[in-house]
Amino acid sequence: MTKKFEEKTIHSTPIYEGKVVDLRVDEVSLPNGKTTKRELIKHPGAVAVIAITKENKILFVEQYRKPLEKSLVEIPAGKVEHGEAPEVTAKRELEEETGYTTGELSFVTSFYTSPGFADELMHIYITDEVEKMEEPIGSDEDEFVDVLELTLDEAKELVEQERIHDAKTTYAILYLHALGR
Repeated sequence: MTKKFEEKTIHSTPIYEGKVVDLRVDEVSLPNGKTTKRELIKHPGAVAVIAITKENKILFVEQYRKPLEKSLVEIPAGKVEHGEAPEVTAKRELEEETGYTTGELSFVTSFYTSPGFADELMHIYITDEVEKMEEPIGSDEDEFVDVLELTLDEAKELVEQERIHDAKTTYAILYLHALGR
């Protein structure tokens, strides 16, 4: 791992410790010897699942996103719990958000969502072995979603309409397009 232009931490001040993220402000020494402050969000990581039904439809969830003050259509996703392996999180989130399950998840990639201020690492998985659960688990008590089953072309239309407007879901659509699905 390269550390070109490394910024060394002089002092770190915790600001907030929350359910999803922690916020701290670091005073850092820059490569030119000057100092500055960096506002940093610490996140345990997240997963997202590209889930494809037997009818070759992609599973999405529509949910309200308070920071944006609007609803988005997204692939199922969620936060990795402390000590939980990402593939376990992926299956759990698929079940909780969509009512589908799978015994087959394949790792696609990982990427940092916002490296300018956050350390969240998003892991993407894919499955085309989904089955509707007889007794769905249900979403978290503060999570309200509608499940959508869309073709790739329908998903592309939602990108154009900006109803799909987040990085992980856009990545998933581009990935499926590249695969020729």
